Amino acid sequence: MSDTARIRSGSRVLMHFSLALPDGTEAVSTFGGEPEQVILGDGSLTQGLEMALIGLKKGDRQTLELTPMQAFGLWDEDKLQWMPRSDFAPELMLEPGLTIAFETPSGEEVPGTITEVGERRVNVDFNHPLAGVDIVFSVEILEVLDPES
Repeated sequence: MSDTARIRSGSRVLMHFSLALPDGTEAVSTFGGEPEQVILGDGSLTQGLEMALIGLKKGDRQTLELTPMQAFGLWDEDKLQWMPRSDFAPELMLEPGLTIAFETPSGEEVPGTITEVGERRVNVDFNHPLAGVDIVFSVEILEVLDPES
């Protein structure tokens, strides 16, 4: 580990970060809690968030406003899906705003947010909750380990 190692693809990075709306509303933050460790290129961050980290080193702090295309993409009406009510456990109290983990055919887990509940069917929004909005990404780099570490 080098104190001057710069973040690049494959780097393991320990950091504090926050994602907020331009009005200051925080969606998520690790500041004041446990830092997050990520490996650039492993898919845990969007490409835009990774690009914001490239070249930073231990001790760097940065705040950037990212467009939807740089962050979580545009909101896509095609990601709204009507599903039969019978696809959900009967004891599950479905209501608009509830986010549930769904498993794709490939076994990947994706979140879906209930937008409408009917007697026979439920509308689920599979857009990322931050899709379609500008995001303020703040980060403090605590440690950078080279890909070969």
